[in-house]
Amino acid sequence: MNMKRYVQLTLFAAAFLLTSFTLPVQAEVIEASDTHYRLSHSATTTISPEALWERLIHPEQWWNPDHSYSGKAENLSLDPQAGGLWREDWDGGSVAHGTVVQIIKGKVLRLEAPFGPLQGMGAYGIWTIKIEPSGSGSTITFDEVAMAPPGSSLEAVAPAVDGVKGEAMRRLVGN
Repeated sequence: MNMKRYVQLTLFAAAFLLTSFTLPVQAEVIEASDTHYRLSHSATTTISPEALWERLIHPEQWWNPDHSYSGKAENLSLDPQAGGLWREDWDGGSVAHGTVVQIIKGKVLRLEAPFGPLQGMGAYGIWTIKIEPSGSGSTITFDEVAMAPPGSSLEAVAPAVDGVKGEAMRRLVGN
């Protein structure tokens, strides 16, 4: 699939999902240019920080399989330790979606993670996920920054990535 078609399909899916859910997810493309973008998402949930962490480290339970190479979420896994991989394995292939660069159990998961088309662009991305207690539940934030070579048009890709990460957050806190 070419980049333009991927972005179009992802934007369509994101728009559909944004109108299909009512969970309180705050999402924003903070800034975007040809060579970088910054995204931020946050949500509050009644799920305890401990239970939310357990969900987080099992992406096969909440990541949309449409945003995988194999089309099957059960092929995803995360090794929650520094150097561990968020990976996908299927018959005839595998991909390292991201590498854990920091983990504070129950609180912070930081990945070097140029997901999807960003890998082929030579992009470098950091995705920081934080969980904090909030009343009788949790607040979770996704912050992402990506950089790529000139001519990468990350300002065009940022809304699609924003849509995918917003959907991921809704699935994580809403399933």
